[in-house]
Amino acid sequence: MGLLFEKRGHIAYVTLSNPEKANILDHETSEEIAAAWTEIWEDREIRATVLTGAGDRHFCGGHNLAPRPELTAEEVAFLRTRRVFWPLGGSINGVKSGVDPRMGDHYPQIWKPVIAAVNGWAAGAGLYLLLASTDIRVACEEHARFKFALLTQGWLGTGPGATLLAKQLRYVDAMRILLTDDPVDAPEALRIGLINEVAPHGSFLERAEEIAHRVASMPPVAVRMMKEFVIRYREAPTDNAWHVQNLMNTLLIQMTADGEEGRRAFNEKRAPNFTGAIRRAGEVFPEPTAEQWERLEEIYRSGAY
Repeated sequence: MGLLFEKRGHIAYVTLSNPEKANILDHETSEEIAAAWTEIWEDREIRATVLTGAGDRHFCGGHNLAPRPELTAEEVAFLRTRRVFWPLGGSINGVKSGVDPRMGDHYPQIWKPVIAAVNGWAAGAGLYLLLASTDIRVACEEHARFKFALLTQGWLGTGPGATLLAKQLRYVDAMRILLTDDPVDAPEALRIGLINEVAPHGSFLERAEEIAHRVASMPPVAVRMMKEFVIRYREAPTDNAWHVQNLMNTLLIQMTADGEEGRRAFNEKRAPNFTGAIRRAGEVFPEPTAEQWERLEEIYRSGAY
């Protein structure tokens, strides 16, 4: 088993657990983490996830998707070429889509927040995993390192790493990582915006847990929809994205209990109790009288409601 998966309250913990082999994503581990993402997505009790690696050398050293031993080199070359032109249904560039139909099964963008606790090297697919599936990143000051790890082999890579680097970092910082293939340590990763925080080896995991618990204390449906909104519409024109945001906000107010609970707790000066409960659609508003329409129209135009 290359993965440890456990739930503690509202927090899921996903640990790549094969430190003797750099916590690599082999076939078995890729399938295990894909199953974990699906469970996290579907389990309504889980509100946030902490993703880390076992040991203090590697977060994830990349892929090791070795072909079956009975295949000849010619057969492997033929199948990989075929995948370019005829990828299987239900796949993204030949990789199973899993829980997220837009991304590979083992690095999806699920709608629940994922906090990375980067304990060591994140290289190749390990870097893809960080870029694709995590939202907040805490790195171990002493051991964390980040590396694209493919151009020196003459490859661009078959995963989304180069695209995500260019989207998430400044152009010059992304290109330095991609074109030199040099590693980046934790302080430099913080400077260029690849991670959020650096913490000492003795406390980086605890800091990631603190953030996860803070996120889990927020209204879970609103958190889920905020992440979905940002992922889906961050590149849309501002007016279009703003329109969708307003529609999503109206749904939260009208069809979840948390929207009402948040306002009530604020007015009562107490801590809110967010449950993620949803409400059925209400009755149709009664038709206002002419006098009521006149009053409501004046208030509506004033914006004071």
